[in-house]
Amino acid sequence: MNLSRRSFAAACLVAASIAGFAPALAQAQDVTPEEARAIAKEAYVYGYPMVDSYRIQYAYFEDSKNPEFKGPWNTIINTPRVYTPADTAFVTPNSDTPYSWLGMDLRAEPIVLTMPAIDEKRYYSVQIIDGYTYIVDYIGSRATGNDGGSFLVAGPGWKGDTPAGVKKVIRSDTDFNWGVYRTQLFNPADLDEVKKVQAGYKVQTLSAFLGQPAPAAVPIDYIKPLTPAEQKTSPEFFNMLNFALQFAPTHPSETELMARFAKIGVGAGKTIDVSSLSPEVKTAIEQGIADAWADLANLQKTELDTGKVTTSDLFGSRAFLKDNYLYRMAGAVIGIGGNSKQEAMYPIFAVDTDGQKLDGANRYTVKFASGQLPPVNAFWSLTMYELPQSLLVANPINRYLINSPMLPELVKDADGGLTLYVQNESPGKDMEPNWLPAPKGPFIAFMRLYWPKEEALNGTWKAPPATKTQ
Repeated sequence: MNLSRRSFAAACLVAASIAGFAPALAQAQDVTPEEARAIAKEAYVYGYPMVDSYRIQYAYFEDSKNPEFKGPWNTIINTPRVYTPADTAFVTPNSDTPYSWLGMDLRAEPIVLTMPAIDEKRYYSVQIIDGYTYIVDYIGSRATGNDGGSFLVAGPGWKGDTPAGVKKVIRSDTDFNWGVYRTQLFNPADLDEVKKVQAGYKVQTLSAFLGQPAPAAVPIDYIKPLTPAEQKTSPEFFNMLNFALQFAPTHPSETELMARFAKIGVGAGKTIDVSSLSPEVKTAIEQGIADAWADLANLQKTELDTGKVTTSDLFGSRAFLKDNYLYRMAGAVIGIGGNSKQEAMYPIFAVDTDGQKLDGANRYTVKFASGQLPPVNAFWSLTMYELPQSLLVANPINRYLINSPMLPELVKDADGGLTLYVQNESPGKDMEPNWLPAPKGPFIAFMRLYWPKEEALNGTWKAPPATKTQ
């Protein structure tokens, strides 16, 4: 909707006169509808990962009545099983590595993560993700080895030195962080060994680690997150963002960005009374949200589906992503919590060799030539997800992936290569070991290369395509 600057200003002045609304849109009378729409789009792209991260962390660590609840903050919670279609909070989950979860509230003090010594043959990693969904650092096989040790994670307010007995201090720009533990499972019979490894993971506050009195707890009033569907359209999204921004001190590189966002009421601790918005303002904000999703759809169609941009470009540190907020949003939508490419690469199977989107109404093969299996230091897998949910697919053989530990059971081609059958119905008993069951409708498949070798990182090796068969 197009308004003149005068009519838009008048609408904002009326809205701002309503009790409780003036602080949130104090500067809105200086913004045209076009500017408000543009700022809303920019703020949505910037904030989506933070809002969705908060939604998941609230379900996992705060809302004890939520079926996805794992346990309280600053407590490691082991999940000694692989994910199934019943797990719905976390999109594109992997089923190679039983997870352990740690929601870190670092406002009062740092916490210390202690790792046991782990057999060199077993891959594990602990991914530290901040409130922006940037990857802060890693602990694990690739990053720190399998010898074990204690590592301290500190929030932005802590200025201490490395305590005795701590190998490394990991500093985060936000008060709330995730620790995502992945422990390799070789096969179903190996689960008890994974449980033993998980039992060795230890988490303590710094005061407990040092045997000192704990500082006073810092109170907080959490707000209930929006549902995933509501996040996609509701202007209330920006109140979720305002809440999350309280725990993410403005980075020096984003001072001007936050000043621009403030023009529509977005900022740490601000509150927008959506019910009091004028129709013009509300429409402009909703259009900005839709514009953000349109930009993401265009990125998917022109860059990701064509291979010009890969998932390796979407996950990493602040320094790696270089303020590319659309990439950061894409990473959160495709698979929030994805690894940096040094830790894991994710070739996506979204279209076939004809450029058509994958669908269970068709049959596909993925053929690795002899000697061309994914080059990894740890392991690889190919996992099936039903669209649009991006969740695992229920199927008669309860197989959600094919991975390298299964190689001894897979049927090799006559030339020494390996062909995987990606389809809804069984390819027949002889080839069923190589069958990755698909849903009846649209799907996407993610390959994962854990601790990829240089030929994968530099692009010398490329994943084979999905080929439609008769």
